Amino acid sequence: MKSTKRLWRWLGLIFVLSFGALGYLGWQIYLSAPPIPNRVVSTDGELLFTGEQIQLGQQAWMSAGGQQLGTVWGHGAYVAPDWSADWLHREALALKTRRMAEQQQGGLAVGDAQRAAVDQSVRDEMRRNTYDDASGDVRITAARADAIRDVASHYEGLFGSDPALEKLRDQYAMTANALPEAEHRKALAAFFFWSAWAATTDRPGETGLSYTSNWPHEPLVGNVMSTSAAMWSMVSVVLLLAGIAAMLWLHKGDAHEEDAQVPAADPLLGARATPSMKATRKYFFVVIGLMLLQIAMGAITAHYAVEGQAFFGIPLAQILPYTVSRTIHTQIGIFWIATAWLATGLYVAPLLAGREPKLQKLGVDVLFWALIIVVLGSTITGWLGTLQHRGVDFSFWFGNQGLEFTSMGRFWQILLFVGLLFWVFLLGRALWPALKKPSETRGLIAMVFLSATCIGGFYATSLTWGQHTHYSMVEYWRWWLVHLWVEGFFEVFATAVVALIFTNLGLVRPASANRAIVAETIVFLFGGILGTLHHLYWTGTPTSVIAVGAVFSALEVVPLTLIGLEALQTYRRSKNVAWLGAYKWVILSFVAVGFWNTVGAGLLGFAINPPASLYYVQGLNMTAAHGHAALFGVYGMLGIGLMLFCLRGLYDRALHADKFLKPAFWSLNIGLAMMVFMSLLPAGIYQAYESITKGLWYARSPEVIHSKLMETLVWLRVPGDIVFAAGSVLLAVYALCLLRRRVADHLPAAGTAPARGR
Repeated sequence: MKSTKRLWRWLGLIFVLSFGALGYLGWQIYLSAPPIPNRVVSTDGELLFTGEQIQLGQQAWMSAGGQQLGTVWGHGAYVAPDWSADWLHREALALKTRRMAEQQQGGLAVGDAQRAAVDQSVRDEMRRNTYDDASGDVRITAARADAIRDVASHYEGLFGSDPALEKLRDQYAMTANALPEAEHRKALAAFFFWSAWAATTDRPGETGLSYTSNWPHEPLVGNVMSTSAAMWSMVSVVLLLAGIAAMLWLHKGDAHEEDAQVPAADPLLGARATPSMKATRKYFFVVIGLMLLQIAMGAITAHYAVEGQAFFGIPLAQILPYTVSRTIHTQIGIFWIATAWLATGLYVAPLLAGREPKLQKLGVDVLFWALIIVVLGSTITGWLGTLQHRGVDFSFWFGNQGLEFTSMGRFWQILLFVGLLFWVFLLGRALWPALKKPSETRGLIAMVFLSATCIGGFYATSLTWGQHTHYSMVEYWRWWLVHLWVEGFFEVFATAVVALIFTNLGLVRPASANRAIVAETIVFLFGGILGTLHHLYWTGTPTSVIAVGAVFSALEVVPLTLIGLEALQTYRRSKNVAWLGAYKWVILSFVAVGFWNTVGAGLLGFAINPPASLYYVQGLNMTAAHGHAALFGVYGMLGIGLMLFCLRGLYDRALHADKFLKPAFWSLNIGLAMMVFMSLLPAGIYQAYESITKGLWYARSPEVIHSKLMETLVWLRVPGDIVFAAGSVLLAVYALCLLRRRVADHLPAAGTAPARGR
């Protein structure tokens, strides 16, 4: 048996070095982020905006829905515009109109040469960095000040109740008076101006390179893809191919290892459920309920792309506006998936240790009700806060922070953080006997506990930003949470749990599983930690972020190429063993995870990750296609597979109506594929073409979003949605069948041989 000690040392080294580099680059982002000027003033001394207004405008936008209502710098929802791109285009057009009028007033003939000269003067004026370090002021010409006032009045009316903009609000899925206070609307315009100013003004000491590395694509102001983005994209493709070749080579080197000898009988049939294991039942029923709620909110949110304020003619937006339905859809998705994984940890911990600590059931029950309070409390206060326009302070602390996937108020984030630490405590005390005792599976158990500790500890990153934090740093810390927490440590945790399940079923040799899980974690974290930066190319970060993000996000895809193959091989080995039929849909769920890891996270993820691609498609439906395929296909199916495994042990085998699982499994996966490949991906490709040819502003404009083609593609989601929803209902029916009667609780016998460390 090969020792894993060296692999553990490499894992520790990579962990420390990668986080050190990520922290250093975070410091560089802080130092080089676009400055917030003290004042924006015209050359004739007129004050347009103050720094306080810009900061208040950021808070106002978030309280109005934030990233659930359009995007800034490309992150958020897809029906309303990217406000930074939209402002930039409107301001450039308004300034161009004034410069053309000046030409005509001067009595000059306006021909092609004059138009070209005006275009160049507009580009030069908007790209010139007039920020003064000493005073902190940005000075602009009187003509540009007039253009800014015109654009500001448009946004003040749009977020107010200007009847002339009612149709546009409907196209954006906005409700009237999204910001009732005039002060907040003026501040919002200041924030949008600043985000567009940073996107087009040249960095100090640079020519032709803005603070956002020339994102978004906007020909009017000379925003074109930078040389560094093109070069590092080519490097990322080469590294991806080299990484896959290396991984396949190493995989072939291990191909001679013997397969595990599958037992003649189910080794997980002997032990009885402990009280704390029985207590996890309710978690899984809540998981299915939340999943159904998420699907319903997803259908409503998708329909708002056609009828901005109605659902098949019903004025639903009056009580459930787009910003609320989308917030619930994205937040509940994280909740139900995380709950399935947390409950699985609580279920397997006593199983692996062979005994249950005192008062463990009480702890499991307390944690359950704490999670219910957080889910219901954050959802209700977010909904009421949006409907009642409670203001920026309420939104930050209790309502909707306006940040995608991390929208709950700070109060609820603190409670969830405490709950996660309590979960780690419960898990650790239950696993401790197994961690102390030498066994073949101790390395896997240690990986489960270490990844769980990171899950609890790294949720602290949700508490790192405040109400006045610079937007570039908000995005930096938000992606620590979304990418590293959800896509990183939770995935390591779940992968280790799956390896333990396969080991205890006898499908994988413990020694092989130990080496594989540490090696895969090394490869994943090597690319995944610094791969976080691919989300931050255009958020006011230095160009070094593009280089590091492009390289490591390419390497992040490498281990995904083998997961599907490994899962399929495991399933093939299990087909000839009769007793494994009870776990067929558990194993097939993990096979589906491998498939969607390769297609959704790998193929569709890499399609948008290189800077040259993301420059044009960030904030378009290409991202949504990747997001749906990866979030549900990988993490959702993983949660379902773990849930089915636990339910298999928590209820008598006679109660399991497996006839519902086959159509449920195929409906969920086929429905997801229909949704992605019939609707989201074609819509993203169409938008990408418009973004490349005309600019991002146009790809997100009503002319495209509400074009006949785009609305047809939205309607093409309906067949996939119906098939997908049918699968979730069948899964719920399967779960309800388990409640037909109480039976003696049989539990997996991983607490027999495997749990005691054979």
